[in-house]
Amino acid sequence: MNGHVGGGAQDGGAGAGAREGVGGAGGRGLWVEEPARRRRMPDPVRTSAVRSVLIVALTLTQATVTFFLTLTGSWLAFPMALGAVAGTIVATWGVLDVWITRQTWNQRYGVVSEPSSTARSRRREARRAAKAARAARKAAPARIPREDGPLAAFGRR
Repeated sequence: MNGHVGGGAQDGGAGAGAREGVGGAGGRGLWVEEPARRRRMPDPVRTSAVRSVLIVALTLTQATVTFFLTLTGSWLAFPMALGAVAGTIVATWGVLDVWITRQTWNQRYGVVSEPSSTARSRRREARRAAKAARAARKAAPARIPREDGPLAAFGRR
């Protein structure tokens, strides 16, 4: 035995073949990139979501500590209860901030791309109208120059 389990390619053991069978492809590494199922949240929305999660976590921790202080009859229970009430208000603000930031971002930078989206159908109608206008301009007869206009004499001698 050479000190490692399973053997390797250099000592003729079955380790290399067994590893390929278990892991799938032969050269597959430990870290395999997979395509994301959903698109990444915009940065402002992600920032407010992280802030909100931290605030909610701290508020829940504070409420738990307040509960245990109340059970033990500590003098800190009342100040902590006031802090927990304030934390609940701040946590509610944080969750609303995520929702408002997301709505604002969607209004400013794009719509949710769904088949029922009204913006998509409006863009489609606008493209059709523009295409029809181009076709109408192309199909229209060429302009006939006027012989009696004020600028008609410029071209003649």
